[in-house]
Amino acid sequence: MGSIIFWGIIRLALTIAGVWMLYFYMDYGLWWAFGIVALYGIVLHPALIQYKLFEEENKEIIDFTLCSTCKYFDTTAVLCIKLDEHPTKNYLPCDGEAWEPKSYEDRYENKYQA
Repeated sequence: MGSIIFWGIIRLALTIAGVWMLYFYMDYGLWWAFGIVALYGIVLHPALIQYKLFEEENKEIIDFTLCSTCKYFDTTAVLCIKLDEHPTKNYLPCDGEAWEPKSYEDRYENKYQA
C-alpha cells in the first residue's frame, strides 16, 4: 500500500512540473483543462488501478486466514501490528501463538469510521 502512495507522489510531482512547463506554450483555458486531465490520467487513475490489484492480491489473506480475525491485524496494510510482519496464505508471523480475537467493537469500529 505504501508503494501506491509513494509512486503517486512521484507521479504527481512530475505531472505538476510538466504541466507548469506547458503553461508558457498553451492557451490559459486549454492549459487548465489539460492539467486536470493529466492529473487524472497520470496520477489518480493508475493509483486506483494499483489499489484494486492490491485488494485482489490480498483478498484471500484478509478473508480466510487466522490473522484476519486477530485484533493485531491491520487490513489496510495486510500487516500484523504486534510483530510488524506481513502474513501470507502459508505464513502466520506468530504461528498462531500471539493470536487474540477481535472484540465486537474491534470488528465494527473500523468499518464505520471511514
